[in-house]
Amino acid sequence: MTMIAERPASTAPEVLAPVSLAARGLHLGYDQRTVVHGVDLEIPAGRITAIVGANGCGKSTLLRGLGRILKPSAGHVELGGEDIQQMRPRDVAAVLGLLPQQPLAPEGISVADLVGRGRHPHQGAFRRWSSTDADAVADALALTDTHELAGRRVEELSGGQRQRVWVAMMLAQDPRIMLLDEPTTYLDIAHQVDVLDLLAELNEARGTTVVMVLHELNLAARYADHLVVMSEGRLLCEGAPGQVLDTGCVEQAFGLRAQVVPDPVTGSPMVVPVGRHVRPNHVR
Repeated sequence: MTMIAERPASTAPEVLAPVSLAARGLHLGYDQRTVVHGVDLEIPAGRITAIVGANGCGKSTLLRGLGRILKPSAGHVELGGEDIQQMRPRDVAAVLGLLPQQPLAPEGISVADLVGRGRHPHQGAFRRWSSTDADAVADALALTDTHELAGRRVEELSGGQRQRVWVAMMLAQDPRIMLLDEPTTYLDIAHQVDVLDLLAELNEARGTTVVMVLHELNLAARYADHLVVMSEGRLLCEGAPGQVLDTGCVEQAFGLRAQVVPDPVTGSPMVVPVGRHVRPNHVR
């Protein structure tokens, strides 16, 4: 059982030193099929990047390549200036955390024990659980507002609570970079906003670099500092959402006719689909 230290939610987190992450001429695929073609990409350190595009365009494959889960067929990924494939897995895990689209927890595991697994990269062959590990788990639970869930089993939690717990596990890992594959999938809109607010708060408080694949364009435009738009395995455009998200980009990436207007809450770009069947707005 993972032992955690009691720690108030107001504990000030340590701001993490930024670490660079970049793709250089990256080709990725499965068997003999190439999915990502020659991508060159610099991830802004200490910022939030959202990767968007149509289904099957290579978003998740790119994220897997950035996270060292998928070995490139050509090109390479640099983490802190080093080829990530040449680094020891433990050294990568100490800097970079990856949350897949549908993570699976062992049956019956408690929240505290799952979050405690984030400390594995810091455990050597002869290093036992320490007060430093306990403090890291307590901090992660406090930051994600999941401390009261510590004794519960993961399968008992709601979708939004589980997402927070998985993020807590990544925080206990103490990564400088967090990669998340569609962290809002299957969540209702309230839980989607809740999870994205959490990531934005972590980015602001800790300086953590966040890279996430998102389907919802308007949420991506609202939360991301840097938007990467993919099409057919290639980078279509990238930059600040207000600079890259326009009608031409949306139509080319998604095959969708749309208007792009200012979000009434944030002023970020908001995509309004036109569609084929449009009725006049009227009250029945």
